[in-house]
Amino acid sequence: MDVVLDNLDRIAGGLGVTVTLTLASWVGAFAIGVVVASFRVGPIPPLRVLGASYVEVVRNCPLTVLFVVFFFGFPSIGITQPPFTSAVIVLSVYTGAFVAETVRAGVNTVARGQVEAARSLGLGFTQVLGLVVLPQALRSVVGPLGSLFSALIRNSSVAYTIGLVELTLTANQIALETAQFVPVFTGVALAYLALTLPTGLALGVIERRVAIRR
Repeated sequence: MDVVLDNLDRIAGGLGVTVTLTLASWVGAFAIGVVVASFRVGPIPPLRVLGASYVEVVRNCPLTVLFVVFFFGFPSIGITQPPFTSAVIVLSVYTGAFVAETVRAGVNTVARGQVEAARSLGLGFTQVLGLVVLPQALRSVVGPLGSLFSALIRNSSVAYTIGLVELTLTANQIALETAQFVPVFTGVALAYLALTLPTGLALGVIERRVAIRR
C-alpha cells in the first residue's frame, strides 16, 4: 500500500472532488425529484404524462450513455459545459428520476383522509401538497432516499468518462503511472467505503428519529 501513501495528496484531492460533486448533484436531484413527483400526483394530465415520460426514459438509460451524449453530443447543438458542470447536470437528471419515484411512493403512504380534510379547509392543491402531504411523505422515505444518496456517491465515479479528475480517474492515473493497479484501486475502494458506510449509518439514525408512528 506504499503507492497509496505516496500519492495520498492526489487521492485526497480526487476524494474532495467526488464529495463536492455528490453534494451538488444531490441538491439538483432532490429538487428535480420533488417537482417531478408533484407532477405525477397532480391534477393536470399533461404534467402527469410529462413526469411519467421523464422517469421512464431516464431510468432506462445507462448512466454512461447519458454522460457521453451530454458531454460529447450536445456541443454539436451549441450546448457546451465544463466537465464538473456537465457531471452535476447528468447526475442530477439521472438520480432525480429515482428520487421522483421514491417521493411519489411516500406520497401514496399519506392517508387520504388527511388530504380530504385539508381540502375541506379550503386549501388548494399546491398548499395541500406542500403543507400536508410532502412533509409526511419525505419522513416516510428517508431510508430509500438515503440508499439513493449512497448510490449517487458510487455513480459519481462514472464522471471519469468525460475527463473529470475525481477519485476514480485519479486512481486510474496513479495506477497507470506506477503499474500497481490492485493496491491503488483497493485503496480507492476503501475511500468509497469511508464515504458510504458512515452515510448509511447516519441516515439510519435519522430515519428512526423522524419515522411516523402509525
